[in-house]
Amino acid sequence: MRLKNCQNIDDLRRLAKRKLPAPMYHYIAGGADDELTLRRNTRAFDDYELLPSQLNDVSSIDTSTRVLGVDLEWPMILSPTGMNRLFHHSAEPAVARAAAASGALYTLSTMATTTLEDIAAEADRPKMFQVYILRDRALTKEFVVRCKEAGYQALCLTVDTAIAGNRERDRVYGMTMPPRFSLASLFSFAVHVEWAVNFLLHPRFELANVAHRARSMQAGAISLIDYVNSQFDPSVTWDDAAWLVEQWDGPFVIKGLQSAADAKMAHAVGATGIMISNHGGRQLEGVPAAIDSLVPIREAVGNALELIVDGGVRRGTHIVKALALGADAVSIGRPYLYGLAAAGEEGVATALHILRSEFERSLALLGCSSVAELAESHIRR
Repeated sequence: MRLKNCQNIDDLRRLAKRKLPAPMYHYIAGGADDELTLRRNTRAFDDYELLPSQLNDVSSIDTSTRVLGVDLEWPMILSPTGMNRLFHHSAEPAVARAAAASGALYTLSTMATTTLEDIAAEADRPKMFQVYILRDRALTKEFVVRCKEAGYQALCLTVDTAIAGNRERDRVYGMTMPPRFSLASLFSFAVHVEWAVNFLLHPRFELANVAHRARSMQAGAISLIDYVNSQFDPSVTWDDAAWLVEQWDGPFVIKGLQSAADAKMAHAVGATGIMISNHGGRQLEGVPAAIDSLVPIREAVGNALELIVDGGVRRGTHIVKALALGADAVSIGRPYLYGLAAAGEEGVATALHILRSEFERSLALLGCSSVAELAESHIRR
């Protein structure tokens, strides 16, 4: 299969599987425990039916919207995903450029292999930075200062990673950080020559936004990973979230909430939006799909918060369903990583083009000429 033959996101997934060594592919594709939540995130969209309205003028489709204080060409946010250098040597800059060209909002992860300043220089388009409240609060505050200076429009706090989920695939396929050519994975690396050569020839793997801290401690690459792991703080509370909201003083998203009660708390501490997310099924197993949590949360908070459905989106109809149920936007992670692994920036652009084309087509077939026309009357469970 070649990129030009990819018709949908699953085609990109299959191409990515061919391109990547097994540890890298399964790191993207895997979830926690039995991966029930991972699968449910997408399958849950099948529980909702679209109800089209006919004989409407859909000769022109307006997909534009405004989310988190910025104008987007369509209601798409690229979720923060760590260590993109694992999947293609063009890494996060390729994703940021493709997002800018598509008119979507790009989110850079704290765990990126590119600095937030370098990403800010890639394109003059809306960007969000994802942060954790680390044990070293000074480092968290440093991120806020750097983001303000670099012109990021929004901040995203991830809250569902107090400890890591049980990701068995990583152990089965020999995934390590940083990647190592071990006996367990040597054959897979050997048969994926293009990936292996690019990994060796291009700049080395590094968690670019925190590397300076490790260097100040005279730590090497492995020590850097250990340093980052030691910074995750299971004692973080809503008081800490309120502190970070105050430090940022701008559009602020809390990622990883799934209940109406937590959504109300997010509003109480000053967040302007939440990503309804179960971390792509990679953390706690057996929780609801993101789309299934949307309606109870919208009913609880009304219009007080912007709601972003994060998880399971693989089709344009999924975007339509989320918006009809009350979301302001959706976000994706795996779909663009599959594109990145398949063909770098061109692959990411292909993933976004597929989803946007499907989204526009679905709006027209539903009888809506704009995002604003989508309503609860267009969907039923």
